[in-house]
Amino acid sequence: MDWFFLFSAVDGVEPQSETNWRLADNYKVPRIGFVNKMDRQGANFLNVCTQVREMLKSNAVPIVLNIGDEEDFKGIVDLVKNRAIVWHDDNFGSTFDVIDIPEDMKADVEMYRAQLIEAVAEYDEALLEKFFEDPDSITEDEVHNALRAATQDMSIIPMICGSSFKNKGVQFLLDAVCRYLPSPEDKEAIVGINPKNDEEIARKPSVKEPFAALAFKIATDPYVGRLAFFRAYSGRLDAGSYVLNNRSGNKERISRIYQMHSNKQNAIEFIEAGDIGAAVGFKDIKTGDTLSDEKAPIIL
Repeated sequence: MDWFFLFSAVDGVEPQSETNWRLADNYKVPRIGFVNKMDRQGANFLNVCTQVREMLKSNAVPIVLNIGDEEDFKGIVDLVKNRAIVWHDDNFGSTFDVIDIPEDMKADVEMYRAQLIEAVAEYDEALLEKFFEDPDSITEDEVHNALRAATQDMSIIPMICGSSFKNKGVQFLLDAVCRYLPSPEDKEAIVGINPKNDEEIARKPSVKEPFAALAFKIATDPYVGRLAFFRAYSGRLDAGSYVLNNRSGNKERISRIYQMHSNKQNAIEFIEAGDIGAAVGFKDIKTGDTLSDEKAPIIL
């Protein structure tokens, strides 16, 4: 599991932020900070970064700088690529232009980019040597790789800003989630209990592993009937096939599998490791039930 933490550019670190941050620390969850509402009056991205460092005792490092703020917020400077991005208002922030860094920001960009390079260099000894010899010799890919490793190790918290209401900075955030936070293959396998002998067994997040899923919600739909929402941790399940409910010990046929979109559902032919879906056809299903391949039982 990994998170991005949402902060208000106006209100900064709030009590619930501190509570959830401690929870993430306890479970060693890597994270990215997203400072939202940059278009609101009183917005201050760098001030929130300072609060995250001081109040949450973390190494929060901006990887962007905002171009304008409040009603003038129009873009960001990507400190890794060292380029400026300005969004098109007429396309609701979904398209942008890459422009030269504004003259009045060049000094700040140089300072904060140097701080970013120094932060990743301190984490990676190989980069530290290059940093002392020639900071400009550190490539963009080297910064990305070191930042990814440091983020997953929780040594650095990358900080990004935007306005989700106007779709500004959201795509940049999603790209950063994919680039810096761990994929399921970077994490340890899920551990469960073998009901036959009570020994611990693991399932890697792979379609090649035996199927294992956890039912986390039961709902009733007026059109399709009783829906069991579940997350597949490993393997693959085809619509129309059978699955073992490890609580009841019964084998059940899954007549249909749906991909859910709010209150709508799209029928799909199968579900694989990492997917969330909903199934119809269970005679006996409860929240918290583990579903698995009948030849490879497991209780999550």
